[in-house]
Amino acid sequence: MKKTSLVRAARALALAVAVLLPAAATAAVNAPAAFAAQYAPGPEWAVPAPAPVRHDPAKPTAVVVVGAHGAEGSDTLAPYEILAATGRFNVYTVGPHRGPVPLTGGLDLVPDLTFDELAGLVAPSLVVVPALPDVGEPSTAPVTGWLRAQAERGAQLLSICNGAAVLASAGLLDDRPATAHWMRLPSLERAHPEVRWVHGQRVVDDGDVVSTAGILSGVDGTLHVVERTLGPAAARDAAAAIGWRHWGTGTPPPVTTGPAIPHPAAIVNAGFTWDPPTVGVALTDGVGEIELASVFDTQAWSLASRTLAVSADGGPVRSRHGLTFLPRAELDGAAAQLDRLLVPGTRAVVQVADGPAPEYVHRHGGFAFDATVSDLARNGDVATARWVAAVLELPTAGLVLDGPAWPWGATLALFALVALPVAALVAVLVQLARRRRTGSAISVTSNHRQDPRPVAW
Repeated sequence: MKKTSLVRAARALALAVAVLLPAAATAAVNAPAAFAAQYAPGPEWAVPAPAPVRHDPAKPTAVVVVGAHGAEGSDTLAPYEILAATGRFNVYTVGPHRGPVPLTGGLDLVPDLTFDELAGLVAPSLVVVPALPDVGEPSTAPVTGWLRAQAERGAQLLSICNGAAVLASAGLLDDRPATAHWMRLPSLERAHPEVRWVHGQRVVDDGDVVSTAGILSGVDGTLHVVERTLGPAAARDAAAAIGWRHWGTGTPPPVTTGPAIPHPAAIVNAGFTWDPPTVGVALTDGVGEIELASVFDTQAWSLASRTLAVSADGGPVRSRHGLTFLPRAELDGAAAQLDRLLVPGTRAVVQVADGPAPEYVHRHGGFAFDATVSDLARNGDVATARWVAAVLELPTAGLVLDGPAWPWGATLALFALVALPVAALVAVLVQLARRRRTGSAISVTSNHRQDPRPVAW
């Protein structure tokens, strides 16, 4: 009896594997590709000549660090724009070298200065540390070593999202309270038990180190530092300049809580989106840094599309506050492969032949991410938009999310991958059952023909 039970269990397990294997294999290929696309390096480009570095020795200097393999886009660009918009800081992006590095979704940034060039200019008083894709790897050693040097001379450190992991890996959070993205906190607690990790708080102020929770919590953290440094009026004006309506309300925006796992919609998108659509993002001179980040980050974290940075002539563009970005294609040459063309900001882009019409996602103003997440709900689905808002730590109170309820296309692909093997197995079992019935009938007929009873004479 025990042997029979084991055989039956083995058969059931084999059937389950046969049913689930195609779906599992598909997800094993698609999901890593979806995440890898977020920081995929761009083509080899000649680095454009550096823009003249404007420096006012009467102002404090703030720098936003990027690594050799890039950084999270909103972690980098939101603090940069907030600090630059005050008009009361010298603000630069800095990195180990001046070559282009990818921000989330394939937005290639050319840092303003290298660490060595900055050292020849000024010692920064504020250092902003975004999440780096290669945190903990040897490639971050130039960054962590430089950060330790800045901390030793007394610079104010501000980590955004998983930038706290960069500071922890540099030993700069030992025995200090800090926070990070809600999905990373459990793994950070295991990797860095020497840090007193804080849950459920957007900003943790520990004097010369301020840390923030997930991505857009960095807006609150940067405004907090502006308020500490320049006063409440400067922080209020900076919040108004970017349309962040959650500052100064008396109640901080909520923090995402719950299990540190992706939403089911994200799992379906990442694993079962066949041939994800290509969304072109038109780079234009004078575009706001947060406007750029909002399009790339929203699309990248949906895990349902791929973005392609384009410009009218394929050449570099300079943002509102002077950052240099490189497109990955010329609009005219890439138009035929684009499913949509999103334009951050409001500067007009000419539609090209065989290409989609430009869509101006920020035409109504307000905080840039409100517009792009609402657009994701309309043109994708509400479940994915809510997942992206949770990842970004974007408050959704008052945000209109109308559209299909669920990523049905990817879900149907999953069902098909499960249903096809089930149908095949059912067909095989039916055929086997028929053969058994046929065999039984033949056996009965044979027994009748070989009746051993004596014949009466």
